[in-house]
Amino acid sequence: MKQILIAGAFALVFALFGTRLLIRVLAGKGYGQIIRDDGPSSHHIKRGTPTMGGIIFILAAVLGYCVAHLVTGTSITVSALLVMGLVVCLGFIGFLDDWLKVSRQNSRGLPGRFKLLGQAIFAALFGYLGLQFLDSDSLAPISQYLSGVRETSIYLGSGLVIIWVVIMVMSASNGVNLSDGLDGLATGASIMTFLAFVLIGVWEFGQRCVFIDISQPLNNLPLGCYAVRDPLDLAVLAAAFAGGCTGFLWWNTAPAKIFMGDTGSLALGGAIAGLAATLRVELLLIPLGGLFVIITLSVLIQTVYFKLSGGKRVFKMAPLHHHFELVGWEQITIVIRFWIIGGLSVAAGLGLFYAQWVAK
Repeated sequence: MKQILIAGAFALVFALFGTRLLIRVLAGKGYGQIIRDDGPSSHHIKRGTPTMGGIIFILAAVLGYCVAHLVTGTSITVSALLVMGLVVCLGFIGFLDDWLKVSRQNSRGLPGRFKLLGQAIFAALFGYLGLQFLDSDSLAPISQYLSGVRETSIYLGSGLVIIWVVIMVMSASNGVNLSDGLDGLATGASIMTFLAFVLIGVWEFGQRCVFIDISQPLNNLPLGCYAVRDPLDLAVLAAAFAGGCTGFLWWNTAPAKIFMGDTGSLALGGAIAGLAATLRVELLLIPLGGLFVIITLSVLIQTVYFKLSGGKRVFKMAPLHHHFELVGWEQITIVIRFWIIGGLSVAAGLGLFYAQWVAK
């Protein structure tokens, strides 16, 4: 448990002071946010705010995780390495997008098809590697069984697992990306989700299975125990991301001094999906990331209805938070109320997780 505290605390302090330094560096080089002209007019004052801030909390989380293991003398696990690798790769895609925007001084970054292709390739690689590296109990970082609030008896097989992981990663990373439209909105919601993963990882470690019969579906294990490869170490990694995002949020709240950019939003979505897959709570990702799901659905509803109705709209603007801006809500009001929705969604997810264990 000491590792969790060290990882979270180091990442928080590093991001808190590192973000201030990054703001100075980015502002000095003129790497500011490009604001679309078709967005809410209130956003035009944000033009030129330093972007690509995701660099700092990615670095903070990775360093926080490594420092925790260095201090405690414990080994780094392959599950955490795979999640960090996914985060760095998706962050790199986002960085290319941000860099093209600031270097060209327009809102056209990396073409959408290339962003999606890159996400799919790295997610597929993560899914494939997650099925390898069996430990002494024959557990891989990612299971070949579908998981809800825990492992189920639904066998997918390697091919379907990789496809499912790609869907999860792309949905989560683009969901966070769509939510990153108001100061602090995506950052605060991500912190709550990461804290939920800390609790889940600690609980799974405390209730882990000591002896495993790999010939039986994992949901039939006795006493409701959990067969997860590295739950405690994944909790350490989740704590590092929660700490890094908290330090960044200090500077990202309204009025934001820095934006995470696609560098941060794609990486955060990858971290959330990666933790859900490796902790074997894949479908629980829906309530734990409930705010991101709602915002993504608002875009899908708007797009589909616009095409089917010949140009009519359900919302004044999508994603959903921009609709409320145009209705007249203050940005800070939207952010706080959406955080409340996100917190209630996370609480519901944790309630489902615990209720299933009690029922078992």
